Amino acid sequence: MDRPGFTASLVVACLIRVPSEVVKQRAQVSASSGTFHIFSNILCQEGIQGLYRGYKSTVLREIPFSLVQFPLWESLKALWSWRQDRVVDSWQAAVCGAFAGGFAAAVTTPLDVAKTRIMLAKAGSSTASGNILSALHAVWRTQGLSGLFAGVFPRMAAISLGGFIFLGVYDQTRSFLLELGRESP
Repeated sequence: MDRPGFTASLVVACLIRVPSEVVKQRAQVSASSGTFHIFSNILCQEGIQGLYRGYKSTVLREIPFSLVQFPLWESLKALWSWRQDRVVDSWQAAVCGAFAGGFAAAVTTPLDVAKTRIMLAKAGSSTASGNILSALHAVWRTQGLSGLFAGVFPRMAAISLGGFIFLGVYDQTRSFLLELGRESP
């Protein structure tokens, strides 16, 4: 990425995202417990570190995801723009965002699987230690390629929809603000 501080912003965003992700994932596999109960159990049994289990693996998933998604989005917009000989409309930028997000989601699914395994591992286990390569190897050894890409289609669908909405709205807002700036003295 050519934007200064991009990696730093991902690292900071994960400070907020990871605790909520840990609680959400544990709630998904333990539907009988409420969110506050799960949150309290994590704090009591594992301390604040329990809320941040999977932090490194989340950051190490987000960086390659973004390094794929954003350049691909820009390239797709440039290609579409070149093919139609004008700047893409916001809806076209949204379509490019959906494709870029879905593709980035697909290629980073093994990292997402490792992150999920780390977050859901039993406290004190070797997987809970957060070693991504070890988690990936364990999945490969027991489930092969299909295990590494478990959930790829729902992940692609969700992130494609998110890419369509987020990047489409981003492009529309950017266009609006640029136009507003041109009209201002």
